[in-house]
Amino acid sequence: MIRIKSRKNVPELTLVGDVDQWEEDVVKALAELPERGEIVLYIDSSGGSVYGALAIVTMLRLKRLRATVVVLGECSSAALLIFGAARRRLVTPFSTLLFHRMRWQSEKHIDVGDARQWAQHFEQLESDLQRLQRALFGKAEPLVQEWTAAGRYLTGVEIAAAGLAELIHLD
Repeated sequence: MIRIKSRKNVPELTLVGDVDQWEEDVVKALAELPERGEIVLYIDSSGGSVYGALAIVTMLRLKRLRATVVVLGECSSAALLIFGAARRRLVTPFSTLLFHRMRWQSEKHIDVGDARQWAQHFEQLESDLQRLQRALFGKAEPLVQEWTAAGRYLTGVEIAAAGLAELIHLD
């Protein structure tokens, strides 16, 4: 059984809902932490803005923060970048993680030239994110690539078995 060690004065943040809903608050909170500080992030998110998730990963890396991520329920899509950036990752048997390729969504009315330019940017961004995932997930990256290509849902048990997280038993 994994235990979360309680440490005095370690800030904790809850990241619940779409990345877009809490990105600003999380970035501001991380900016206030001292360099090389610690943080515990509790996640229950189906994803959202990849740019928002990248902003949080960037803050974690720039400030060299020692982050622990605890997946409360779901950690999918863009939220997986934050999961990957943590030094310590904790899941329950009931945690759910969805790996999939980037999806393009836009409600804007744009002309063909803008759409073409966005498609090129989107293709480059997806390639760059694959490189980032390789760095974040290390030796498990081939599995992550396989799961992403297949659009796989995984349980906390499967994630722990792959060596990507520690399993917390709730009983």
